[in-house]
Amino acid sequence: MAAPMNNVDEIRDRVILGEYGVKNVHTTDYPGNYPGYDDTWDLEKFKKNFRIDIVHSDENMLEFDMIGIDASIANAFRRILLAEVPTMAIEKVFIYNNTSIIQDEILAHRLGLVPIKADPRLFEYRNPEDEEGTEIDTIQLQLKVKCSRNPRAPKDSSDPKELYLNHMVYSGDIKWLPIGNQADVFADAKIGPVHGDILLAQLRPGHELDIVMHCVKGIGKDHAKFSPVATASYRLLPEITLLQTIEGEQAERLKRCFSPGVIEIQNVNGRKVAKVVNSRLDTCSREVLRHDDLKNLVKLGRVRDHFIFSVESTGILPADVLVTEAINVLISKCQKFLTELDAAEMD
Repeated sequence: MAAPMNNVDEIRDRVILGEYGVKNVHTTDYPGNYPGYDDTWDLEKFKKNFRIDIVHSDENMLEFDMIGIDASIANAFRRILLAEVPTMAIEKVFIYNNTSIIQDEILAHRLGLVPIKADPRLFEYRNPEDEEGTEIDTIQLQLKVKCSRNPRAPKDSSDPKELYLNHMVYSGDIKWLPIGNQADVFADAKIGPVHGDILLAQLRPGHELDIVMHCVKGIGKDHAKFSPVATASYRLLPEITLLQTIEGEQAERLKRCFSPGVIEIQNVNGRKVAKVVNSRLDTCSREVLRHDDLKNLVKLGRVRDHFIFSVESTGILPADVLVTEAINVLISKCQKFLTELDAAEMD
């Protein structure tokens, strides 16, 4: 049975959160599905409806709204951020000396996951057959630490920080060894670990680490260490509709059912009345649906084509640069697809 016309817009544009399930979860606005609606894709219509609003931006965090786009495209963008934006990461570890208690394989794995601050756009992908690497495709790092006793330590001390020197090995101990002309080309780049306080190993007197590492360009699809983001996620914009005036004790309970800042109590002619102030802050817990006297007074939904993106960089590149690079990757994928279509038509 076809949906009544007054419900069509809701089915097309809103995801409805019910007490026992979620409705309208699938995209249905494709051509011919609804009589009287022209859902043929149109570039001019897309340009008019699509927009991106920056909500918060700093060096490592970016929150923005992507509005007027289908979930498939939004999800493709998220996956590109996770797995297809290239970065530099430690790929080869040459261990010349390791007398610590950590096995070579475990130490190499820990080193590989340390984020390296280097702009991957300035490097080329390394040839898998090239063992040495060159200045255009490889960054060389060194970790050389030896633990010894502190001759000035108090005799009655039992604190390792006082008894030993260099007993804690941190990522800040990793040093950059320029290859070729890298010292001149990247003089202001400050290549090295993003964070200097990542604990790599603990040593005792006599223990020593002598390691050389090669960083190469790669993508998260090959290994998680190349992923440039700590998190890249999206959620649909929540929509909360009060179906009738809620006041008094009910208004107070309604406010407690939502995240702080979503519902506020306003004084209207001496009455305490609940108002939706910022539905964006809602986590869609549906707590209100547990209250029999409230669940029929509130309608919970989400706007289908309004995506709230959160992108947190690992620090290798600023978050806004990562978003720009992800867009470039998506564009190149589209161009490749069009090229393949043209080639197939010619055949």
